[in-house]
Amino acid sequence: MGRLLKSGSGWRLGWDANAHVYRALIGGDDWAIEFTDSELADFVRLAAQLSSTMSQMAAELMDEEAIACEAESGLIWLEVEGYPHAYSLRFILLSGRRSEGFWSEAVVPELLQAIQTLQVF
Repeated sequence: MGRLLKSGSGWRLGWDANAHVYRALIGGDDWAIEFTDSELADFVRLAAQLSSTMSQMAAELMDEEAIACEAESGLIWLEVEGYPHAYSLRFILLSGRRSEGFWSEAVVPELLQAIQTLQVF
């Protein structure tokens, strides 16, 4: 498999199997950053973990109650903030390029679905 680029309203995901270091691309409409395999694996794992946590919190919170949850590895920090049914997602790379990105609650559901299809490595 060579290159793959997926995009939607407010998000972009890419994969280049032939790249030596930065094979994944994660981005929004106006920004993008390349990820290593390890950074992508942690991003995917932590995003799924936070999504699951938000789903579980739906039964614990009142409808008007918002929440923020975070998770991190040695490579990346992620935070979701909002309501169990509508939340934003933010990340910060903790080493190397030390970059950060953000997606609004309108973008996150489609982004999370697309992330699962990017697992080609």
